[in-house]
Amino acid sequence: MPIDVYLNFNGNTREAVEFYATVFNTEKPKIMTFGETPENPDFPLPEEAKNLVMHTRLNISGSNVMFSDTFPGFPFIPGNNVHLSFISEDLEEIRSVFNKLSDGGKVGMELQETFWSKAYGSLTDKFGIHWMFNHGTGEF
Repeated sequence: MPIDVYLNFNGNTREAVEFYATVFNTEKPKIMTFGETPENPDFPLPEEAKNLVMHTRLNISGSNVMFSDTFPGFPFIPGNNVHLSFISEDLEEIRSVFNKLSDGGKVGMELQETFWSKAYGSLTDKFGIHWMFNHGTGEF
């Protein structure tokens, strides 16, 4: 599987992805908002987050570019809003790459099952590169 780019925005993802879809003449993007995710009573969703984009993607000339808004309360730092996303259907490969890149780095979220993936995690490697890991095909 290729490594995809993941871009975070500060509340204007919908505008950005619709602009890029027009620029690159792609399909209209499918957008999932934070408000469409399963409710978690331990972490109630703030009203201002409900219409923000949790995930969308475009296929630009054969490359997946994924987008989301930064969740309210999480820092948005222009220049640090680019992540590389490692997507694989091989769970052992994901675990191996995650463990190797975490050596000397900082884990943001340990690999764990989420409502969209059998294994998702994130980290910043020792060189300051932000990585996301996702088990699956990367089709959403």
